Parts: sequence; structure tokens; C-alpha cells
Amino acid sequence: MVHAQSALEADAAETALSTADLTQMYRTMRLITSTGEHAVGEVKAGRLKSAFYPVRGLEGACAAMGVAMLTEDQLVSNYRSLGDALAKGASLRSIVAEIYGRADGTSKGKGGAMHIHDQSVGFVTSTGVVGSGIPIAAGLGLAAQLDGAARAVVSVFGDGTTSIGAYHESMNLASLWNLPMVFVCQNNQWAEHTPIAEYAASTDLAARAEAYAMPSLAVDGFDPIATAQQLRTALGRARNGGGPTFVEIKTYRLTGHSGSSDYSYMPTDELAAATERDPAPTFRRWLLDEGVLDEQALAEVDKEVIAEVEDAFAFAQDSPQPAASERYTDVFADEKVVSAL
Repeated sequence: MVHAQSALEADAAETALSTADLTQMYRTMRLITSTGEHAVGEVKAGRLKSAFYPVRGLEGACAAMGVAMLTEDQLVSNYRSLGDALAKGASLRSIVAEIYGRADGTSKGKGGAMHIHDQSVGFVTSTGVVGSGIPIAAGLGLAAQLDGAARAVVSVFGDGTTSIGAYHESMNLASLWNLPMVFVCQNNQWAEHTPIAEYAASTDLAARAEAYAMPSLAVDGFDPIATAQQLRTALGRARNGGGPTFVEIKTYRLTGHSGSSDYSYMPTDELAAATERDPAPTFRRWLLDEGVLDEQALAEVDKEVIAEVEDAFAFAQDSPQPAASERYTDVFADEKVVSAL
């Protein structure tokens, strides 16, 4: 039997994080937080009409994935995809333009915040329907296997998705066919407004992989270093023909479900305890305490991030609305259908 583990066996040299890796992780966390805060502010001000789902609490998990994955690795995310997209290296300008529904967006303004992609860096897509991205990722895993390509495919989803049939079907086939995949469950403890204990008979999500004879582990998402190391091991296993791994990243959502919702239903003690471990500031303190970076270096990163975010939002706001003539472009494969409309 395959049981959930606290860690995967790994070569320390292969999972070691360099100063450059740690700096990148901090920068990614700050970029995710700052972009999300700007977007939520725009939603509340009525200037941003698209649905937007903040990733507060997931910054460390996303940043860890960013340094663990290679450029050639592919990632499929869900509607809460801002952090995953930025961690994989997607264009911030194009992402923000898409959130605003502008022509310079990743989907030419037609997808909004739930449908981001950047094929140039391996961020294949994000999907709006819960669980729908997992079989897409499984298909990419099969394609990589058939091509004989040394790349891994990552499927990212939330804890609520583990109740969806497509999740179980994809896990089963991935294990049966030994696909080069890593299933990453970002367990933020909430499925919209419902806590995990109220919709899951077993809250040990990593243990479920046992049913599919798949190695699995649970890792603390507020410990980005351990998360990155375990993800590197799982990804290396996938690339080397070892098959799929299930990784449950345990974290906590620090906001309401969407950019326009409150969080009065969330227990104040739980939220306060999780906020004490807010990924970016906690990691910043660790970098200082361990002497990895000094205050000047961190301040420079902060300054660069603020400038990049301000530039991206200015770019998006100046981007044109999609032209009416483009309304069916990239919608129908058969141009005859378009001409008939």
C-alpha cells in the first residue's frame, strides 16, 4: 500500500535552494500580494468589472512552485490562478489587461481573471469550472509521455475540487498509465463559504491518493522552503518516469472567496492565527534573520515590485477594448460558422 508521507525521499543537492531561488521566491510573493491588493481595490472602487479571486495565504505555495518547476514543465490552474501564473513567469501586463477585459490581455479580453494563459512559459491555461482543468492536465501528461518528452505536468486545484468526479477519474488514469504529473491541492481550508470539515468525510486529503496507488504527502504551505523542496522531488520523479505524485499544500485563505465578498463567516481566531503567518512578511523576516538578504536588498525588491505593478495596471487601463469584429475570433474552429453569424 502507498501511504501519505511527511516527505519524499530526495537528494539534498537536487532540492537545495540557492540565494537566487530564495530571492525569486520573495519577489514572487510580493508581486502576487501587491497585484491582488490592487485588483481588489479596483473591484471595490467599481472600476474592475471582472470576477476576481484573491490568492492571499497562497503566496508561499505559489512561489515555491515557481522555483521548483522548469520552463518546459506545464501547468494547468483553476480560477484562483493569479499566483500560479505569476510564479510560472507569465506576463503581468497581459494578465492585468485580461482581468480588465482588454484587447492586450492573455485571451484578448474574452476570458477575464478566470481564464489566464501564457504558453510561452508553460502556463497552459486556467479554468473557471471547478475541476475542469484536471483532465486537461492529464491529457497533457499523456502527450508528454507519448512524445517521450522529459517534462512534468502540474495540475493545481483547491480542496473543494477533491469532491469533483473529474479529479478522481484523472487521478486514477494518471496512476494507471504512469503519467508524468504532480497533482497539487492548494488546501486553503474553504470551499467558497464552506469549511472543509463540513463537506469532506475525511480532511486528510493526501491519504486519498492511496486509493490510486499514488505516492502522496502533505506539506505546510506556510513553509515555502519545505514546499519547494518537496515539489522539486515530485517533479523530478515525474520527469524521470516515476509517475504521478499527489501533494497537499496546507494553507489558509486570508480573505473572502472573491474580491467583492467579506469573510465574516470565517472564525476570527483561525483567521488571526493564519494572518500571523502571512507568507510574504514572514519569509521577509526569515531572510533577514538568516542573513540571506539585508534590508537594502529587500527594499530594492519591494520597490521594483511596486513599480512593476503600477506599470501593469496603467498598461491595462490604457489598453483598448476588444473590437466588435473580434467577437468570434478564437471561439469557433470553423470559419464558416463565424461567417454564418
